[in-house]
Amino acid sequence: MQFIDLKAQYQHLKNRIDQRIFNVLEHGQFIMGPEVKELEEQLAEYVGVKHVITCANGTDALTLAMMVLNIQKGDAVFCPTFTFFATAEVIAYEGATPIFVDSDAATFNICPVDLEKQIQKVIADGKLTPKAIIAVDLFGLPANYPELQKIADKYQLKLIEDAAQGFGGEINGKRAGSFGDIATTSFFPAKPLGCYGDGGAIFTNNDEYAVLLRSYCVHGKGADKYDNVRIGMNSRLDTIQAAILLEKLAEFPTELKARNQAARKYTSELMGTYKTPFIPEGYLSSWAQYTLVSANRDEAMASYKAQGIPTMIYYGTCMHQQTAFKSLGYTDDDFPVASILAAQVFSLPMHPYMGTNDIKNGECS
Repeated sequence: MQFIDLKAQYQHLKNRIDQRIFNVLEHGQFIMGPEVKELEEQLAEYVGVKHVITCANGTDALTLAMMVLNIQKGDAVFCPTFTFFATAEVIAYEGATPIFVDSDAATFNICPVDLEKQIQKVIADGKLTPKAIIAVDLFGLPANYPELQKIADKYQLKLIEDAAQGFGGEINGKRAGSFGDIATTSFFPAKPLGCYGDGGAIFTNNDEYAVLLRSYCVHGKGADKYDNVRIGMNSRLDTIQAAILLEKLAEFPTELKARNQAARKYTSELMGTYKTPFIPEGYLSSWAQYTLVSANRDEAMASYKAQGIPTMIYYGTCMHQQTAFKSLGYTDDDFPVASILAAQVFSLPMHPYMGTNDIKNGECS
């Protein structure tokens, strides 16, 4: 069986996707074609923000957010240690210092309590300037933005939502991508809304940020595309990928319901065997992954493998454990919850085309 069955999704959407690709081949506007603008407008409507700027991938989306917020050497940017490498990588790439934060034991997302402790430590130390927070919507579940926004406001920090996994998630009806000062997402094929290559987007209600983002992602261009008014980068979403995403976005609400149905079935079958995902009241997850916690992870994964069921580990190495960040001097004792999660989590197959009989007695059949 497939961990994420993109082939099944394509067969379901084949005629629509093929027609969209054919249309692009016919008009030949492969870079910044009309489908790109159409996608940005539909994404803005779906998420509920004023501006969406598409780009080449999710990492670029975060990098562009760092550029717009003028993150630089001497700045401290707070982010979870239990996340994908790109979250911290983009901070260091701008010359700033990532300050890692432990996980919430229930949701696995960034812990607001530890976040405030880390902010106070940096202020007391006086060597870095606290500048921003990057919160990650881990495994499809939005982070605790009501609390995070309070902390950001208290310490006058910018708040960035990394919704690479969270697109489609909600808090009390407010959708992922609409939290904080800037939000980003990834359209990597395995994401809840994915294209057939790399792609990303940035979301904001700030008019000034939107103007800067559109400039930065096309070499820092000004009103005249051959007059570059600032140093930017080359990060544009291909028209063919935008065309594919338009059809996938149209189907996304139906797929999101199927993901949640599969997750509920998993939980009902497995909650007595493993620690299953916790979804706070008022929250909706887009279930980028269905992740379990087991003190006997290797044994559990071997059991699933023997049944022909694939499993994956997201994430086996925290940011503070990465070789690239060893010089920051952290230890596992600094992040007790995240360190345990990295040693115990594993994920089961999750996609919208599993079928009603694919999960039975704690197994995928």
